[in-house]
Amino acid sequence: MTTIRAIRCHTLNDDITTISLDQLDLPPPADDEIQVRLKACAVNFPDILMIQGKYQRKPPLPFSPGGEAAGDVVAIGRNVTGYRQGDAVIVGCGYGGFAEAMNVTAASVSPMPPGMDYAEAASFQTAYLTAWVALTRRGHLAPGETLLVHGATGGVGMAAVDLGKYLGATVIATGGTDEKLAVVKSRGADHVINYTLPDGGIGGFRDAVKALTDGRGADVVYDPVGGGAFDESMRCINVDGRILVIGFTSGTWPQAPVNLVLIKQLSVIGVRAGEYGRTYPEKGAENRRAIYDLAASGEIKPYVCAAFALEDAVSAMQMLENRNVIGKCVVTMNGYRYNPGH
Repeated sequence: MTTIRAIRCHTLNDDITTISLDQLDLPPPADDEIQVRLKACAVNFPDILMIQGKYQRKPPLPFSPGGEAAGDVVAIGRNVTGYRQGDAVIVGCGYGGFAEAMNVTAASVSPMPPGMDYAEAASFQTAYLTAWVALTRRGHLAPGETLLVHGATGGVGMAAVDLGKYLGATVIATGGTDEKLAVVKSRGADHVINYTLPDGGIGGFRDAVKALTDGRGADVVYDPVGGGAFDESMRCINVDGRILVIGFTSGTWPQAPVNLVLIKQLSVIGVRAGEYGRTYPEKGAENRRAIYDLAASGEIKPYVCAAFALEDAVSAMQMLENRNVIGKCVVTMNGYRYNPGH
């Protein structure tokens, strides 16, 4: 047994401050498992929703939040091959990552791209896989096209900006504050637009997008926001344009005006990167290899704005909940320190 510390949720509660820092014994890995000593775990909205009992996946109580992490292999089950003690790895675990160590199946582990820090590696897979599937598999973004990215200051939005530039597009990025958008601009966006209306809603970017595209509109819209962002995008999209529906962080499910879909011959396309990989396993493996290779070559890199010690995990989730995160924030453990924004 190994004694570790872990943030755990014992009762589902809207108040995320009810989670606790516990000490517990972690058994050796099972025959098909790897034990990873974690260094960093990304903070995502599903972590908050799981604690509140509002997420579709409901882990058995008590559980540790944290769905994607990075660390070092410390023990290997007897049926596992391809890994050695000391290997730096990324862990896609769904939950359990707000802990000093965890046992996971070998299938949940992948090598950490060279040149990446633990915090960056923990923040990498979900956001970039979503953006890759959206832009290449579903949106078929072509060099020279204009990509409009909503929510560009968040993790999945920044990934889309990063990949959009790599794929040869002109990228217009929208977000809620000038300060956050300045970071996105510094990371390669061609144009940035603050889409926060005086009443706090989302909109006001239609004319700017039209002006930046000589009246044509965007060819591809990457939309994890929904609500007003989707509604106004329908009026500044080019003929034969593609709107990629990633999610609804605005809290509002939009209704597509089918008259505009007809007149402009638009495609409104849903994107679920994980489901895509499960439906098409070979293509899913190709997608994972593609983003890994881009990360290993330095073509893409997540932006991590803040790092919190394990005992301050509540503060990390509150930063995300209050929409103060630019890119990603992480929880760190086992003495690991990260210099945010470098």
